[in-house]
Order: sequence, then C-alpha cells, then structure tokens
Amino acid sequence: THIKVIQYRVARHSRILQSVMQAVQKGKQVSAFVEIKARFDEASNLEWGEKMEKAGVRVYYSFPGVKVHAKLALIRRLENGKPRLYAYLSTGNFHEETAKVYADFGLFTADERLTTEIASVFSFLENKQPPRGFFEHLLVGKFNLRPALYRLIEYEMEEAKAGREASMVLKLNSIEDKEMIAKLYEASQQGVKISMIVRGICALVPGIKGMSDNIEVISIVDRFLEHARVFIFHNGGDERIFLSSADWMERNLSFRIETTFPVYDPDLKAEVEGMFHIQWND
Repeated sequence: THIKVIQYRVARHSRILQSVMQAVQKGKQVSAFVEIKARFDEASNLEWGEKMEKAGVRVYYSFPGVKVHAKLALIRRLENGKPRLYAYLSTGNFHEETAKVYADFGLFTADERLTTEIASVFSFLENKQPPRGFFEHLLVGKFNLRPALYRLIEYEMEEAKAGREASMVLKLNSIEDKEMIAKLYEASQQGVKISMIVRGICALVPGIKGMSDNIEVISIVDRFLEHARVFIFHNGGDERIFLSSADWMERNLSFRIETTFPVYDPDLKAEVEGMFHIQWND
C-alpha cells in the first residue's frame, strides 16, 4: 500500500524510480526523499524529483546544512488483512550502473525491531521533527551513531583490560575522523586486536610501537570498487555485526543522516564475516 525511498544517487535511466512512479499509477502511496546536495548529481536529482512529483510521488527535499546519506526503503504491505512492514537497508545507493562495479551489502528484512525504527527515520525526514523515542537497534547519524560506536569500542577495551579476547574487524571507504582514530589508538594500546580494510583515505597509521601496534590495515585493489562498510565487534564471543552507509569521517559521523544497522540472523552474520575473511586472507 505504501512505498518510501531515499534517493541519494540514481542511474540516468533509473528503472528503480520508473517502478516507483508506476506504483503510483497502480494506486500505491509513494514518497521519496531526494538529497539535492549529492555531489556531481545535483542536477540529475532535481530533474528526477520533478519527474516523480509530476507522476504523483510525494517528494521531500534536502535539509539545510545536513546531507542525508542513508540508503533505505520501506514498504507497507497488507497480508491477510493486516499491515506488515518490509525494509531494505544498504551500504550502497539505488543505482543500477554503479551496482555493476561497486561491492556493497544490502539487507532485506521484515524484522520489526528494524522496520519500526526505519519508519521513525522516514518520519523525521518527512516532518523534520526528531523521533520521540531512542533508537535501540539502528545507529543513526545526528542522533546516536557516534556515541554508540564509542560504546562498542570501549566494551572491547574493557574486555582487553580484563585479560579476555578483544577484537574489531572494520571495513571502510575512508577513515579520517580525529576522535575516532584516537579511540582506535587507545584501544590498540589496551590490547584490542584491530583488522581494517580501508579502500580510500586512511589517516590512521598502523603498526607504530606503543601506539597502534595492534592495528593492521590493508587495501584491496581489484576490478570492483569496495564500497561496503562492515563493523564486527568480538563482544565477548557473542559477535555484534553491523553494516553501514557511513564512513568514519567527521562529515559522516557528525553532519549527515546515516544508518548503521545490525545483522541479527546467524546465517547472515556468518556470510558477512566469511566474506571479510576471504578478502583479509587473499
């Protein structure tokens, strides 16, 4: 009955947005949030926004001073007369062209713990009113993203101090946030083992004795562009795995609406972790 989607970057001939517009013709209530500050795609996004408005899609546009970088879709469906929410959360954009060469993760779920909070994100984007409750499962930029990541890192530090196994596995496009880098150096000094795959900017320096000797960083150079963000925390053996739209840069952690989302299903957790280790051990 309802479809909501965030448009950050889309293909020039987007079949996704064509489908969104066709849904309106079939009687669905469709809304799209269009980020018109997406670098290099400003004109294209405005053009698509106008097309969707003409087709009957309810279009919401950018916030002043805040970039919406989350990659989310939410669908409300009637099943046996009762509404059910489905959500898609991703590390990459709804863009058929870049999807051919960008390596990303996407999670399609009906888990109410996630769909309820995603509905709150869309409500905020549409009404500009901060959510009434706290996010318990999603880590959302401008709300709880940075402090929640700090808590996850600090838990590993406490485990290391107690002499227990403590580790983090991180995959990012870029890391340059000074506070986050300082936190990782501190964790390294406490004995937390940190393995990182960083595709682009890496302002963290690994392997410095007494400062970052427990941190190892590699990059992957291949025919695909490594675009996924993956955060795996050992968490006393009960691993916590997150996928994210956010790099660890000041702009992403402090000035953007981003979504970092947990992977709860054991099979999916094993799949994400397996992919990371394949890449790490190449």
